[in-house]
Amino acid sequence: MTKDIRVRFAPSPTGPLHIGGVRTALYNFLFARHHGGTMILRIEDTDQTRYVKGAEDYIMDALQWCGIEIDEGIREGGPYGPYRQSERKEIYAKYAEELIDKDLAYYAFDSAEELDHYRDEAEKAGSGFVYGILNRNDLNNSIRLGMEKAKELIENGTPYVIRFKISEDQNVVMQDIIRGQVIVQSNTLDDKILFKSDGMPTYHLANIVDDHLMKISHVIRGEEWLPSLPLHILLYQAFDWQAPEFAHLPLLLKPAGNGKLSKRDGDKLGFPVFPTEWINPETSEKSMGYREEGYFPQAFLNMLALLGWHPTDDRELFDMQSLIEAFSLERVNKSGARFDPDKAKWFNQQYLKETDDAVLAELFTPFLESKTGKPAPENLAAIVGLVKERAVFVKDIWEQASFFFVAPVAYDEKAVKKNWKEDSANTMLELKEILSNIEDFTVENTEAIVKEWIAAKEYSIGKVMNAFRLALVGESKGPHIFDIIAMIGKSETLLRIENAVAKLSNK
Repeated sequence: MTKDIRVRFAPSPTGPLHIGGVRTALYNFLFARHHGGTMILRIEDTDQTRYVKGAEDYIMDALQWCGIEIDEGIREGGPYGPYRQSERKEIYAKYAEELIDKDLAYYAFDSAEELDHYRDEAEKAGSGFVYGILNRNDLNNSIRLGMEKAKELIENGTPYVIRFKISEDQNVVMQDIIRGQVIVQSNTLDDKILFKSDGMPTYHLANIVDDHLMKISHVIRGEEWLPSLPLHILLYQAFDWQAPEFAHLPLLLKPAGNGKLSKRDGDKLGFPVFPTEWINPETSEKSMGYREEGYFPQAFLNMLALLGWHPTDDRELFDMQSLIEAFSLERVNKSGARFDPDKAKWFNQQYLKETDDAVLAELFTPFLESKTGKPAPENLAAIVGLVKERAVFVKDIWEQASFFFVAPVAYDEKAVKKNWKEDSANTMLELKEILSNIEDFTVENTEAIVKEWIAAKEYSIGKVMNAFRLALVGESKGPHIFDIIAMIGKSETLLRIENAVAKLSNK
């Protein structure tokens, strides 16, 4: 590509950012970085009736947590600001008036009551009401009233909107990077509102004007905007502007595949649909976030990237740089992508396993200290390294490793019934004696001495080790048993054997 690549993510601050929106932002970011382009964040808040306090900051903070870098935006600044549409409202009026002057738009004065009446009448007739080519000459607008009368009404304070005048009998030819060529007959379109008498544009006008003024080269957005594409192409033609290239992304579907994954599905189905926790400012109701549930941002983005895009091979694990290098819009699917919450956990598990033990230990320390009330031990990184293969989230390390820090006070009944035999107490006391005489309590040395003793006594190694594990852990789980005793130390190992013998001998 020879032209400067400039893309934008343009959410509305009407609530928390859905993971479908994060994916749109991610694909824009990957495309921009792949081509050495610019990533812009524009807040589209033209509909002030739907504005939600805190949503704008939530969007920016969530993208920052994800690692999606913004080059131009409200916080970053840039040469094409402001980047909040409500601060650009003086810009849009002249473009709406330009279309009026070209006879490509008109003033409409129809009241809400009048429009409701038309809809009711159309419904009774078994059809739908469409404001456009077939009826605009008969409705309350400047086409029927004339421009002089329309200006008089405006000067007298009559509420109005400016509607786009769809041209008749035109084949609107559109090219989409993902979906190929799409052709729509203009007679099927309605005359959308572009500008309101409150001085605010609608999405359609503001979107087109801002993309043009900000020199956006590619518009990468969700499939839900595909029906608006004919109007947008006609607006570019009306202004005699070159349109950007378009790519409409597939929907994210519910886990069962039956419909779009919505903002309401997450808490209802038991998994997050927002990148970070959202607290409703009006009700204080909390919605789950991937960050608070313990996901790594890299794992979260890796999972999202593969929901709709597929690389040239079967690879599944990507860091951000490798995603940037591999990404192309041509490999984005047309069909919807089914969200799989179990697969999301799998991604997190893979990242956790690949994370350095010292880093994991640092992340796990607050969990550990909240459980034990004691400072983390110096060998925490080594302990974490022994159990992390079995954890999905950092917080899961406690469940897998608690016995390293707290001696068992109870013993799993099934494990006791299976592994603590009549002679187990005597065998464990013998083992205690062997261990007490070992000075070098390293894994290799203790294992060699204990196994030599078992062989000399002709004991069953399984019986001895199963009972020994039960004494140390309280269950039939955990890593290599000699790793465990090397971590907890000699005195703690002997004490746990004593406790097990005392508590289990009576059973």
